Amino acid sequence: MRILIAPDSYKESLSAAAVAAAIEAGFREIWPQAHYRCLPMADGGEGTVDAMLDAMGGHRLSATVSGPLGELVLAEFGLLADGRTAVMEMAAASGLALVAEGQRNPLEASSRGTGELIGAALDAGARHLILGIGGSATNDGGCGAAQALGVRFLDAAGTALTGPPMSWLDRLARIDVSHRDPRLAGTTLEVACDVDNPLLGPNGASAIFGPQKGADPAMVAQLDQRLACLADRIAADLAIDVHQLAGGGAAGGMGAGAVALLGGHLRSGVEIVSGTVDLAAAVREADLVVTGEGRIDGQSIHGKTPVGVAKVAKQYGRPVIAIAGALGEGYQAVLEAGIDAVFSTANQGLSRQQMFERAATSVQAVAREIAAGLRLGTRLSS
Repeated sequence: MRILIAPDSYKESLSAAAVAAAIEAGFREIWPQAHYRCLPMADGGEGTVDAMLDAMGGHRLSATVSGPLGELVLAEFGLLADGRTAVMEMAAASGLALVAEGQRNPLEASSRGTGELIGAALDAGARHLILGIGGSATNDGGCGAAQALGVRFLDAAGTALTGPPMSWLDRLARIDVSHRDPRLAGTTLEVACDVDNPLLGPNGASAIFGPQKGADPAMVAQLDQRLACLADRIAADLAIDVHQLAGGGAAGGMGAGAVALLGGHLRSGVEIVSGTVDLAAAVREADLVVTGEGRIDGQSIHGKTPVGVAKVAKQYGRPVIAIAGALGEGYQAVLEAGIDAVFSTANQGLSRQQMFERAATSVQAVAREIAAGLRLGTRLSS
């Protein structure tokens, strides 16, 4: 048997490579003679830099940038072997994991550090940027990042607005891109999305992703209203309509902001990574594909890694099993999107922190049970 293991990371606990290693260890307990290939994946969130460097070669660089709440953080990015392509993750500069749970507040968070990280990549000579925007702590429509790259946001008096964008977006009267970093004009900016949600409304950035960033229902409504103000001004001043742009709601509206304010192009993150690592070739050589991520729910069909992997696997008729840290509401939707079976490592007797600490052991144990079930099925059918 040839088994391809192609998972994403488990956010805040295991890297994609660590998840793959745990799955392989579990399977090997039952199928020691099988041929295994681990191909860590990503969809624009954490692990995107690792996946691209592993596939293409290159080296890591780092820059000190503003964190989500203004503190300084050291953020890494990858400069690929061609010397002109930089791969970076918004999570490294403006990520949810950088903010303690009790301090998460999207009204006070800014994506400024992501813009500073883009500036560092431009300083390093990159003119093709791949920006993964999963895992953000922000909901500012990319305004903070745009400010770091020279875009000015003005009030009715023509005064530049400063501070966390969500504190002033309801006073925004004009967007001025005349001072935007001129290097962006000669740069291709690919924005790797892991979702296709629009900017606004019940499926938008604030409603769907705001709560995990610390927003209560009243704050969600406030965030959505202020992003609507931004979308209206973008339409009026830049003649770009991002109100219902697919993927515009990714990373708290960074998808929309990157397109309108920075000249970026939205692409499926998992498709970018899949093409780079040649997932299709690996799938063709496999009998079984195992994937997964930290949480699988109804949103997983909108650009997440497991479904992206399954789409490729189904082109070649390969069965797909997914292992998740947890299963959320509507997870059954992935069973109609190419995944044949879904398993969870969650243990109801453990706290969230304990589950994080034991994640690798839990993944290995579930993988072992899956392998044992496959072996039993093989015996019964023979």
